[in-house]
Amino acid sequence: MRRFAIFICLLICTYAQLLGQSGIAHPVEVDYPINLKKVKLYGGIGYATGMLVLSQAWYAENGLEHFKFFNDNAEWLQVDKLGHTYGTYHLSRINYELLRRTELSDNKALLWSSVLSSALFLPIEILDGFSPDYGFSYGDIIANAAGSGMFYFQQKAWNEQRIKFKFSFQPSSLAELRPETLGSNFPERLLKDYNGQSYWLSFDIHAFAKESKWPKWINLALGYGAHQMIFARNRENEAAGFNNYRQYYLGLDFDLSHIQTSSRFLKTVLFLTDFIRLPAPTLQLSQGKVTGHILYF
Repeated sequence: MRRFAIFICLLICTYAQLLGQSGIAHPVEVDYPINLKKVKLYGGIGYATGMLVLSQAWYAENGLEHFKFFNDNAEWLQVDKLGHTYGTYHLSRINYELLRRTELSDNKALLWSSVLSSALFLPIEILDGFSPDYGFSYGDIIANAAGSGMFYFQQKAWNEQRIKFKFSFQPSSLAELRPETLGSNFPERLLKDYNGQSYWLSFDIHAFAKESKWPKWINLALGYGAHQMIFARNRENEAAGFNNYRQYYLGLDFDLSHIQTSSRFLKTVLFLTDFIRLPAPTLQLSQGKVTGHILYF
């Protein structure tokens, strides 16, 4: 997941440069066309750079060995798998925003944005299969495909994203107990400390009930997280005296994408706010207890 997150960040930075040049249009408008050759060039450079960085940072030190499979589906109470789904979902969004501004038809832009968002990470999983520290994880492949599929089928059915995948983070004190794994500073913990990560499905109620008086900018969100995870697996945590557990959330969410503006900068900012679940009133269910939060991030 950490290698995956770093690679996602590199690609998003590359694509953001292209989007910054064109702006983010309203979903039904394409105002600033981009040359397809430029997308291929920037995307190729970003992808090659990302693979080079990963190969040097993660694989070069320990080398490669024979290919093997690794079942990590039980690790981190599946929070890391949601990170994979979240990453490919939003990479599909970005790819689509780029490709729909090229000479490709909307159907081709949608298809290629979803296929590429999963396919780009297959080499990482293959390299993991040859790594002495990891292995090829079919769970990661399924999680990656789920994110791309979630974007594709919504766009195909509704021509919009009525259910958005979002992320929030609250630093946990548990990272201090194992900083080499959970992170020693905030940027590292943002990627490594699964105790602080929450993933959300934000439902656009107004889109499902357009005749209702439900405000366009308020969504209902279902969230998931986990806590007391010092190690990846349950038995390791139990041996260390920790009882890891799941956390479920129900709360409001603010959907700022409905704000209309002609500013390219603001369009881009509003597009990026869909990556995170903003602080809002929330109910939390964990260890059989329900807790209310006036604002929860």
